[in-house]
Amino acid sequence: MSGAALGLEIVFVFFLALFLLHRYGDFKKQHRLVIVGTLLAWYLCFLIVFILPLDVSTTIYNRCKHAAANSSPPENSNITGLSAPATPVASQHPCFKPWSYIPDGIMPIFWRVVYWTSQFLTWILLPFMQSYARSGGFSITGKIKTALIENAIYYGTYLLIFGAFLIYVAVNPHLHLEWNQLQTIGIAAANTWGLFLLVLLLGYGLVEIPRSYWNGAKRGYLLMKTYFKAAKLMTEKADAEETLEDVMEEVRKVNESIKYNHPLRKCVDTILKKCPTEYQEKMGRNMDDYEDFDEKRNTYPSEKSLVKLHKQVIYSVQRHRRTQVQWQILLEQAFYLEDVAKNETSATHQFVHTFQSPEPENRFIQYFYNPTVEWYWECLLRPWFHRILAVVLSIFSVIVVWSECTFFSTTPVLSLFAVFIQLAEKTYNYIYIEIACFLSIFFLSICVYSTVFRIRVFNYYYLASHHQTDAYSLLFSGMLFCRLTPPLCLNFLGLTHMDSSISHRNTQPTAYTSIMGSMKVLSFIADGFYIYYPMLVVILCIATYFSLGTRCLNLLGFQQFMGDNDMTSDLVDEGKELIRREKRKRQRQEEGENRRREWKERYGHNREDSTRNRNVHIDPKESDFSDINTNRSSKYTRANNRTERDRIELLQDAEPLDFNAEAFTDDPLESESGRYQPGGRYLSMSRSRIFDDV
Repeated sequence: MSGAALGLEIVFVFFLALFLLHRYGDFKKQHRLVIVGTLLAWYLCFLIVFILPLDVSTTIYNRCKHAAANSSPPENSNITGLSAPATPVASQHPCFKPWSYIPDGIMPIFWRVVYWTSQFLTWILLPFMQSYARSGGFSITGKIKTALIENAIYYGTYLLIFGAFLIYVAVNPHLHLEWNQLQTIGIAAANTWGLFLLVLLLGYGLVEIPRSYWNGAKRGYLLMKTYFKAAKLMTEKADAEETLEDVMEEVRKVNESIKYNHPLRKCVDTILKKCPTEYQEKMGRNMDDYEDFDEKRNTYPSEKSLVKLHKQVIYSVQRHRRTQVQWQILLEQAFYLEDVAKNETSATHQFVHTFQSPEPENRFIQYFYNPTVEWYWECLLRPWFHRILAVVLSIFSVIVVWSECTFFSTTPVLSLFAVFIQLAEKTYNYIYIEIACFLSIFFLSICVYSTVFRIRVFNYYYLASHHQTDAYSLLFSGMLFCRLTPPLCLNFLGLTHMDSSISHRNTQPTAYTSIMGSMKVLSFIADGFYIYYPMLVVILCIATYFSLGTRCLNLLGFQQFMGDNDMTSDLVDEGKELIRREKRKRQRQEEGENRRREWKERYGHNREDSTRNRNVHIDPKESDFSDINTNRSSKYTRANNRTERDRIELLQDAEPLDFNAEAFTDDPLESESGRYQPGGRYLSMSRSRIFDDV
């Protein structure tokens, strides 16, 4: 089993990162370099989290082996007549290899490759790829040039700081730094920046994750929050549609002004390919008049303006597509939560859906997850499961907060993580050590990474599921993961006292700590910032518990869901009305489809039988004449039948009008002007449009 666990985890983590990237990214539409760069960044960060427990167990075994070798009695101890020394503690528990033991020399090389690759990605490659992905250039050279210009300030700042530091070291005669010390200073600077952001995200996740599961047991709470999201998403959806219309209008003007033989026509064709299909069909290609362009007579847009327009088209199309998909997903969630609320009082204990799923379910799922099982899970078991899980996560959060405030104390040991690991180290229970380490670092990672997936910086950074995340956000998430994971692992090793700079013990360090180097070069960081700054997590947890950040955003005009706010109540009512309209619209569509199906089943076979019988009794001499008449009148008969059927369905779908209401429009957002129409005008329009053909 030597090295087998390492290989299995490497393969498992790769498929885990690939699955998450497939959920958020789009392999078919996004550039391959964006997919590969993001996948590599996520994979390396997840790999560090999963492999670190194996490093801890291997280090504990090496310490035991080293202690047993040093404490073994000498061969000639009985010659002098002296009694043998007492049996050391290490010999009472023989040092056997753990099942996941990794041979010497593998882990240092592995950590060195993983760490420096992730740092190259986060500081050099991914920022360049971000600018390249957002560039509106029409060639690879143009995109690279734009990316280099945008990152010149970014790279120049680091070079300026590093150059000033080297000049200071060269001028000062008391400082003699070697290459390893310079490397340690660079690692310490990167970890300091990551630890600063890590504590902020950790303080939010430690409170918000248990609270989200606790609120998940409240059906009314989730439904109200869904209504709130629907109101905000409808506003964003309308804004995205308006922005897309404005951008498409600019594209139409450019398409009409630049003729087929203009040198910039290829750029216009590239822009048209990025537009939605319906807009491409409307605009087409401007090749009706084969007139030569005249630069003196007409003013044409420059290539720089076309690059800017290309960038706007990419952004607006992506945003419009994302809001459309998110709106459909949110509708399904709202309909399902309403179904759960209705089925809670069901006496039959059978879960009934208002709308059937458009995709056929698997027979295996239908057999085991039948309506009875679904009712017991959704209406009875799931709320209690969320409550129990919320309590367990809350206990973990309290342990983390306590350990973050006391991990620097070595005598006595106050960090609970260090207590658990040291108890297991005395008995050399490697399985318990690996499970405890994995659960601890996994919970810390969930608190940090889930916050990265939840935060949204306006429309520049937003991780949207169901393949709706743009390239810029994917690359930015990869940068954050690569900058947060190394300080997260160092913080975990400090909590468990596996870091010698924290425990102050002269023991063998882990392979990961040896790669980081000794922080004694920067004592004010090792003995000050790394120890006292994590205590700030207590203040952040208190602020998150009382929703201080949410209240501040509300004061600044960014609507957030708060139960005791008038604005929240108004948005909840608005979202409820939007969901009700969409639900009624879908019900009418299903009723229309059902009527068409019943009409076809009821009269389709009778019509075929009557036609067949009529053809049998026709005189052969008159067959030619009847065929001519049939062919001549068939199209009119079909058209009349279809028109008559549409009239009947339209009359059946018409809803009674409330003549006492101020407005009669069903959905103000669907009207052309976006405003309510007066009652008399709506009545006249309704009569002229609905009853003209009756």
